[in-house]
Amino acid sequence: MQSLKKFLKEKDYVKIPLTHTSTNHLEVRAKINDVEGRFIVDTGASSTCVGTDCVTYFNLLAEDSEVKAAGAGASNMLTQVSKKNSIEIGEWKYKKLKLVLFDLTHVNAALTQHNAIPVHGIIGADVLKKGKAIIDYHKKNLFLKIG
Repeated sequence: MQSLKKFLKEKDYVKIPLTHTSTNHLEVRAKINDVEGRFIVDTGASSTCVGTDCVTYFNLLAEDSEVKAAGAGASNMLTQVSKKNSIEIGEWKYKKLKLVLFDLTHVNAALTQHNAIPVHGIIGADVLKKGKAIIDYHKKNLFLKIG
């Protein structure tokens, strides 16, 4: 039987290693606008998000948004958006990424309380869908389709 890795490579997928955190999250390193950061992979998050404290770090142009964010124990949070950003996860790249920006203090506080390292943001379903993502939970790999 052919391995998943070999099968997906033949279908133009690239393999990206994931890290399993002490909080039972899967984490990935990604570049936003050529700047590397740490991100939780969250299939339940509709949009890819970056903390408002990282706007300068990732060279983002922020615009106010009327949309309120909710999740991870908080709701009705003010958001901003940043359009036309590039993202690179392993060898996979996308150049028209719209990011949601909001205060991730509560997320990072929860992570650090459980001896996990804070993150810059969350990779959401928008990016996972765009990359036709497949997650191998057992081997801790994310596969994204090139092209």
